[in-house]
Order: sequence, then C-alpha cells, then structure tokens
Amino acid sequence: MRKLVLALALLLPLTLQARKLEPWQDPNVFEENRMPMRASFVTDQQQTLSLNGRWRFHWSPTVESRLKGFESISYNDAQWTEMPVPGMWELNGYGNPVYVNIGYAWRGKFENNPPFVPEQGNHVGQYRRIFDLPQAWSGQPVYLCIGSATSNVRVWVNGKMIGYSEDSKLEARFDISKAVRPGLNVIALEIFRWCDGTYLEDQDFWRLSGIARGVYVYTRPKDQLEDVVIRADADGTLEVRAQASSGIRSLSLELADAAGKVVAAFGTPFKKGQAQVKQAVGEVHTWSAETPYLYQLRLSARNAGGKEVESTTIPVGFRTVKIEGAQLLVNGKPVLIKGVNRHELDPYKGYVVSEADMIRDIRLMKSLNINAVRTCHYPNDPVWLSLCDRFGLYVVDEANVESHGMGFGEKTLAADKRFAAAHLIRDSRMVLRDRNHPSIIIWSMGNEAGSGPNFVECYNWIKATDPTRPVQYEDPIHRKEGEKFRHITEIQCPMYWGPEQSEKYIKEDGSKPYIPCEYAHAMGNSMGNFKEYWDLVRAYPTYQGGFIWDFQDQALWNGKFWAFGGDYDPEDPSDVSFNCNGVVASDRSLHPHAYEVRYQYQDIHTRLIPGAELKPLSLEVYNEYFFRDLSDVRMLWSVEADGESVLSGVVEHLAVKPQEKASFPLDLSQEALAALDGTLTLNVRYFLKQARPLQEAGVQLAYDQILLRDSRPVMLQPEGGRIGYSDSGKWIVLSGTVPSAGTTGERETVWTMSFNKENGALTSYTLNRREMLAAPLEPCFDRATTENDLGAKQDKKQAFWRRLSFTVQKLVVTPQEGSYLLEMQFAPIGGIAPLSLFYQIFADGSLSVVEHMDKADTPNMFRFGVRFAMPGDFADIDFFGLGPWENYSDRKSSALLGRYRQKVADQYHYGFVRSQESGTHTGLRYFRILDPTGTGLQLASPIDFSASALPFSLEQLDTHVHSLELKPAGLTYVHAESVQMGLGGVNSWSWPPLPPYQLRPAEREFRFVLSPVLNL
Repeated sequence: MRKLVLALALLLPLTLQARKLEPWQDPNVFEENRMPMRASFVTDQQQTLSLNGRWRFHWSPTVESRLKGFESISYNDAQWTEMPVPGMWELNGYGNPVYVNIGYAWRGKFENNPPFVPEQGNHVGQYRRIFDLPQAWSGQPVYLCIGSATSNVRVWVNGKMIGYSEDSKLEARFDISKAVRPGLNVIALEIFRWCDGTYLEDQDFWRLSGIARGVYVYTRPKDQLEDVVIRADADGTLEVRAQASSGIRSLSLELADAAGKVVAAFGTPFKKGQAQVKQAVGEVHTWSAETPYLYQLRLSARNAGGKEVESTTIPVGFRTVKIEGAQLLVNGKPVLIKGVNRHELDPYKGYVVSEADMIRDIRLMKSLNINAVRTCHYPNDPVWLSLCDRFGLYVVDEANVESHGMGFGEKTLAADKRFAAAHLIRDSRMVLRDRNHPSIIIWSMGNEAGSGPNFVECYNWIKATDPTRPVQYEDPIHRKEGEKFRHITEIQCPMYWGPEQSEKYIKEDGSKPYIPCEYAHAMGNSMGNFKEYWDLVRAYPTYQGGFIWDFQDQALWNGKFWAFGGDYDPEDPSDVSFNCNGVVASDRSLHPHAYEVRYQYQDIHTRLIPGAELKPLSLEVYNEYFFRDLSDVRMLWSVEADGESVLSGVVEHLAVKPQEKASFPLDLSQEALAALDGTLTLNVRYFLKQARPLQEAGVQLAYDQILLRDSRPVMLQPEGGRIGYSDSGKWIVLSGTVPSAGTTGERETVWTMSFNKENGALTSYTLNRREMLAAPLEPCFDRATTENDLGAKQDKKQAFWRRLSFTVQKLVVTPQEGSYLLEMQFAPIGGIAPLSLFYQIFADGSLSVVEHMDKADTPNMFRFGVRFAMPGDFADIDFFGLGPWENYSDRKSSALLGRYRQKVADQYHYGFVRSQESGTHTGLRYFRILDPTGTGLQLASPIDFSASALPFSLEQLDTHVHSLELKPAGLTYVHAESVQMGLGGVNSWSWPPLPPYQLRPAEREFRFVLSPVLNL
C-alpha cells in the first residue's frame, strides 16, 4: 500500500488549473479520508449495524441549487421524501434513466471538457438517516462502509465532514470513530450525478444514480487484522501475508478441508505489522470452475500474551494460472472459456442486485453450460465473487475504467497525465480487494479507454503486486495508435472479430492465447454462426473460447413493456435498444439463441462409430471437461421413427476421463433398425445422477442427435375426384369434389381455388365452402428486419426486395389428366429479376407450386419463398423438421429433427424487446397449419425448407415497436421458403450474415405442395 501511495504521488501533476477546483472537478482528488483498500473478509469479532432501508432524501436538479447545511444535526428534514438504500434515483421518481453506448449521458447537450462536467442536469441527491449506535460499542473504533455510490459521495456524521470518494463500483470505507457517540447519530450523504470521475465511467449501460450496494457501520477491536493476502497454488503450496496493527504480535493458521478436517496448522510472528508464511500443505484438491473445491483457512491474530484478538475464516481455492505455449492454463490444463459478459443490473431495481438474484443467475449460467464471466466493465459486488468461488465460474475481473466517449485518438484519457493517478487507483483498488478469490483468473485493466502510458503504469503495478494472474486489455489490439502498447495485454482479447479474422490471427500470429473479451453480439434475433466460432475453438488449441456480449438484456420494466433508451424521455441522448443484447431476457427467460449457446458450450459430445457391420451400434463419447470424469452422468438414448420414439435404452456407467474418448455399445442392432419405417434419428441425452453445485440430480447436461436414415415419402396424388375450370376475365377459378375417406360417396369434399390473372396470386381457397385464406398466396423475398439487419443496413441495401407488387406478363393454362397446369411469367422485378410461377392443381384439392427465378444482377435477398394468411382459428401448427425452438440457416445446430405440435400464439418470441423476424423453423419435411378439429393446410417439399406461422404480419413486425405492444390482428400469417438469409452473429452494427448464409444473386427454385388436411 505504501508503494501504491508513492506511485500515485509521482503521477500527480503539480497543478491542474490556475484556479482551485472542487473535488468533484479535480481528477487528482478521488478520495478524502477514505480508508485504504484491503481484501474482502469479515472477522468473527466484527459487529455490524445495517443502514439499509428508507433514508430521508432531497433531490436537486443542479449542483448550484442543492441545499446548504443539510448535514447539520439540527437540520429539519421533515419536508423531505424518502429513498430506499440501496436504490437508484431514476427508478424511484427522480430523473430519468438514460441509455447511451458511446458517449456520456450529456451527449449532444455539453461538449466534453474533462475534468469538467455540465452543471445543467447534474442532479444532486442528499440523504439523511438517524441510527442508534449500541452502547457496547463505546470506546471502540467505528467504521462506515458505502458499497457503491454513483458518481461520488461525501459523508458527514453528526455534522462533521468525514470524507469523500469517487469510483462508483468499489466500496468506500471511512473511520467515523471520532464523530459518533453511543445512542442516536445523524449521517448525511451527498451524491452528484456526475463528477470528474464520470469521464472514466462511460460504460455501455443504463446511466443511473444513487446507492447500488449496501451501507452499514461496524466496529472491530482496536488491535486488528488489517489485511490478508493468500496465494494457494495447485501444487499445495500455501502462502499467507498479513498486515496488522501494532498490538498484534503473532498469527496462527489452520487449514480445513471441505469436510471440516484440519489438514495443516502453522503460525508466524508479526514484525513491524507484517507477517508472512509459506507452507507446503501436500497433495490438495484443486479449485476449478468444474470442481470448485474450497478449503477454509482460519486465521487467529494474537497479542503479545498469546490471546486471540481477532479471527476470521477465508475460503481458499488451490489453483495455478499461467500462460505457456500461447495457451492459458488453469492447473496446467488449457481450459476452454465458455463465457459471457455480465452487467450488474436488475430490470426493476437497476444496479441493485441481491444475493438471491446472483445465485439465480449462476444457476441459469450453469444450465446453459457457461463456465466463465467477465465483469463488464467494473468490479462486481464481492458477494458475486464469493459465489463464483463457491459454485465454480472463471472470472475476468475488470476495473471501472472506460472513457469511450473521449475517443481513442489524441483526446484519449489513457494518455492524459491529469488522469494518470485516477487510472491507477481504480485498477489497484480492484486488485487489492479481490486478489484472494480463486475464481478470478485474469485481471482486466478496463474497457474501451484508449491506449497510453496510464495503462502502462497500471500494468506494471498489477504485475508487480500480483504475478499469479495474467493481465489483459483489449484496446491496443484494435487500433494502430495502440501498437506500441500491445505488450500490456498477455491475452489476445479482441472484440467482434469474425471467424475468418479469428482463424487468420491464429494461423499468422498466434503468439498469445486467443480469447475474445466480446464476441457473438446477442442483440435481438441474433447469434447466427455461433457454431462456426466453436468449430474453430475445437480445431485450434490456442483459440480458447470467449465471452459473449452479453448475459442478459438490460431492458427495464416500466410497468407496461420492457423499456430501452429513449423510452423515458425522448429528449435525452439515446442508443435505443442497443443494450438489449443478452443470451437471456431481462426477466431471465431464455431467448431462442440461448439454446444454441447451451448446445455449443456443452461438455459432452457424441459420435456414431461408423461401420454398418457393427452389431450392436456403438457410440463414441468425448469428455470435454478438463478436471472431472463422467462417473456422475448417465446416458439415455432413443430411436425415433418420423418423430415418434420406438426404441430406447440407458448406459448407466460413463466413467470417461477428462479430455478422453470412450466407446459404448448400445442395445440396438442393425436388424432392429432395418425393421423400422420412416426417418430414423438416434437421440442421445446426458443427465446428472447426483447433484453438483446449483445443478440438481436429473438435470440434462448435454445431448446430440444422429440421423440414421432420411426417408422422404414420395408425394403421390390420390386417384378419384373431379376437377373443373373457368375463366372469368380477371380470375381463373378451379373447383373439384373428392369422395371423403371411409365413405361410400354420399359425402364429398368440395374445394375451389381462385387465381388473380393480373398479379398471379392465389386469392381464395375454400374447403366445403370454408375460406382457408385470409390473404393471398404470393411470392415473398422480404422479412421483418432484425436488429442485426438494421445495424448492417440490410433494410436499405436489400430494399430492392421489399414491399413488392407483381404483374403477370404471360399466362398459359394447360389441362392435364386429373389436373390443370398454370404457367405464369411475371414482369421482371425491378426490371431485371425474372420470376415465374407454375401451379399444378389436382382433383384432390392439392396445389403443386414451382417458384423459379433466373440469376440476375440484383442485391442479396432476405428469403426466396411465398407468404399467405389464414383465418385466426387456424391456430395450431404440426410440423416435421428442426425444433422445438425457432431456428435459422446459421443458428440451428442445437435444434432436433422431430415432429412438433405447437400453438401459433407461441411462435413469436416476445422476449425480443423490439418487434422483428421470429418464429422460423428450418429442415422441414412438412408444415401444417390447423384448427382445433385438425383441419387446415399442409406445405410439403421434396427438399428441406423453412416456414413460420405467426399472429403478426411482416409489416406489423417491421414497425419495430416494443414487442409487448404488438396486437394480434386475428389472422395467422404464414411464410414458407426454400431458404432464408441467416441472422448474422459477429456484431449488430456492421456485419451481415457470413457469406454461406447470404442469398446472393443466383438461379433459385422453390418446389412445394399445398394440400388440404381434414380432421387430422
């Protein structure tokens, strides 16, 4: 700590301005009387009084208008209102939440001028609370801890000024011993919305103000254990360094295993307040995210007479992190980082996140096979870190440093000497507080804050203070001006490099572990090509995973819908819905792409061992874990024929060692398969036999599906029935009658079809005088744009295909035996894209369609297919294809081929905060839209196709309103296509889908049969 103080002093410039600045305007004043940071621990002798609850509160719109003298004991606050602590002003009636990604909350209203912030709009919150100090605390030191205050906080107790603190994401502790007295005391706090430190807090999240973590006072003995630093290596070496007040003379230590058995005991004296001991414990259980084994280290600080003065117990995880051979190694193993970024955000309380909320999130992460978290972009509540230790998550701990709004060129604060000390104090306090947590395997110096000597100082200090972990910082990787600073990141951790660029780095450089700190931007209907990333991860040893942006949407609930930027005050700067980019929604319900994450991140993989002569069939199981075998896992397998389970079995013993493969014969012969009809799939699922941390017994860990036989029925037209034809000038009408199955002919199905000769649309299709269409069947090459489409400007680049009308230039009607053939040649779309449709209408009321387009020099298209609508009582779908969740050409690896029966009302994913394309299923053999009686229409094709049935039209979804504001029109809107453009998944502001998933100009054809379904 003394070295840190000296380093900070050397970084302070002699003067900032000619005039004296207020602390909230001076980047070199970030603390007054704030206690030095230490590791997070609570001693057994500590007594704590929580100050959480309702505080008296006054809000002022500007700094100048704030109340003076409010800190006085005698001040009358009877007219004040109340504010919860913890609690954010904007979510409790004071000001509006502002969301901006790049730029400060004053963007467009005030020109950046560090260290000065605008006075207009710089709200001030003043707090008062009376607390009763126990008589037993008399004569004892008393301390105040404020867990998190945005953007700064000044403290008074009983009218006496105590201190000042900046850095909204680390706690501030103050010694208030001289200001308090037994009995009633008055504490007063003053918080500004903005201060000079705000220039280092330009993170991509909601900009809120207030107190986000708990506030409490506590007492400890005068002689006390001041700090403890623990290093526990995987080889069983335990090193403890401690700092204590002068009355502490010795330290006794006991290390107990998870069962409470003491496995080591030793001691050491204090010399000048410092103690250090290094002990070889012997063989230990190591800590990893897979096996989060924690020992308990009890420390007893004793006085000169040997009496225990203070004691504490700190969890200890033995593990070693290092970089070797361009790989990040945990306990000597090149672990895979199956990570997400996580903001501390609750959709109802903002920055206020409870321990129960944290445990819920970790449980959800475990269920999605997530094993790592980056604390974007600030240190988290230490409770979170303790939970990551306990339940097993790798953590990249990131300092509260981001100055994105200043840009990355000559104005970067990373090169501004005035902010040098502020950079270092934020980085150093994070390390000093969090270094005992085994879950933290990497330090991050900040995010999007430019490159410069200020980060060199931070890097050098961190490496000198804690050589046990790598340090990363992404910014120098991206920009030319950062080239000379690339040595300060030990991990190649870029943002949003596509698969091709990622592979290029690995092949051409590959000198560092490649672990992107942000990738797979999960905004809206997104995360296409996630499989492509993980195919590379599993192909290249130095590509070790990455951190998805991000874990949960940041939308806030406003009582009606999930709100994003601009929803509270349209006059505020806003980046709209750009903070809604989670694997899960704000309420933690799963987005469809969460299933893709779960599948690609899973740790057990299955392959059918080839060889038709093998009897029985055998599976190869690969254990991708690094530290645990599969002895606590069972395999359940089933064979499905056309989506129905017909054979099944279990493999109870799967003791596959980490990173190894083993084969397992199934009680399933080739002869048994040969006796089955239809499309055959082998579904393999893996379940826990006994509980793991936050994973109950019976939880499914992984699954795979193997296609054994793909049998597609030949679509024959039944014999019988009559067909008629008429031409009324504008319309072609065909009609027919078909004897109903199981009758003697007295009951018949009567159908009619009407085609518009001008635009070629099927405008009417009746069955027994019941109209099946509510909107015509016509070609469609458009879709409701997704967030990624808008970001890549696909709505403009591919506008050629949007809102089209069609004109028939040539129509030929040819009667055939039992059918009529309608050949339609359309006027070229946009004058260049030739389109034709072939309708063959059969006597049974089925319609064979061939949609054809020759190659032309056109923009890419969204889809090649058709659309129509049906009355709303056709509210069920029955399909054989990939499901059960929606899937797309570049996001379907997690989906399973099978038969599914679902509701149209459930097809749109309301979790997307803005309306957009949703509900598509790929790999279809058939797709039926039915009413409750099982009557409706079926689309089938000899090749895989995709389709959707939604309660909203393309035009409704394309308005991009809040999804929860959508009002069903009472119809069922159907799209079917041979192919639809992928979703894209590199980022949401410039990247289209990868080339294999784009619909570039080409000759295209879509063949399908539309047929009636009666009482299925």
